[in-house]
Amino acid sequence: MVGSGVSNQTGAAIGSLAFPVLGPVGVVAVRQYVAALVLLAVGRPKLRSFTARQWWPVLLLALVFGTMNLSLYTAIDRIGLGLAVTLEFLGPLAIALTAARRRVDACCAVIAAAGVITLMRPQSSADYVGMGLGLLAAACWASYILLNRTVGRRIPGAQGSAAAAAASALMFLPVGIVLVLRQPPTVGAVGYAVAAGVLSSAVPYLADLFTLRRVPAQAFGLFMSVNPVLAALAGWIILGQNLGWTEWASVGAIVAANSLSILTRRG
Repeated sequence: MVGSGVSNQTGAAIGSLAFPVLGPVGVVAVRQYVAALVLLAVGRPKLRSFTARQWWPVLLLALVFGTMNLSLYTAIDRIGLGLAVTLEFLGPLAIALTAARRRVDACCAVIAAAGVITLMRPQSSADYVGMGLGLLAAACWASYILLNRTVGRRIPGAQGSAAAAAASALMFLPVGIVLVLRQPPTVGAVGYAVAAGVLSSAVPYLADLFTLRRVPAQAFGLFMSVNPVLAALAGWIILGQNLGWTEWASVGAIVAANSLSILTRRG
């Protein structure tokens, strides 16, 4: 779990080093290619056997997958890694809280909302476009979770996820062609983008696959809460992005809300 979290956020930080050459769109395109290669190798989907009832959630998942990564990486470019990942984390947190009917979950929702309001408080330097993109990434992550459940029920194993990753990569193929024809990227920029794909897609996917066989889902969900903190640390160490005490308090509030909700669940 530690390796998965550190790898994911380190990959995002390294990928942002390629923004000056490839831009967020180019980095996401390369990441989608890498994710598709890994998931196709693992899932080995039998695409010809898919029915229309199976294809439509797969294609929706592909669209959401690409939009989620594009909005997140563009948000990282505008507001920094720590804040972008914290806002994106609201997606799974919202899914967890809306499915619950306890008073403690209502309190957790209030705590998380307070953290968001503090993050997005009016100030002259606030980048509301970047924050909006972070919230869009959150909405996409929530949709990604729900669609993955549908795909998992209709298609066995990892075939559905692999097919969605391949479809998403095909959507970004024109982006890669345009980037190469307009301005051939440097080897270093492509290396950063590939590293982001491996560290943020391949390693976490495989690590989580093995982890969930050994670790209870509740413990896994609790550790996922640490991702915004890991993102803030990766942004600080690799990119020199420092957060003020109010931003750290907001990150802490959102992490605490998720942790409290998970720790107080029964079963």
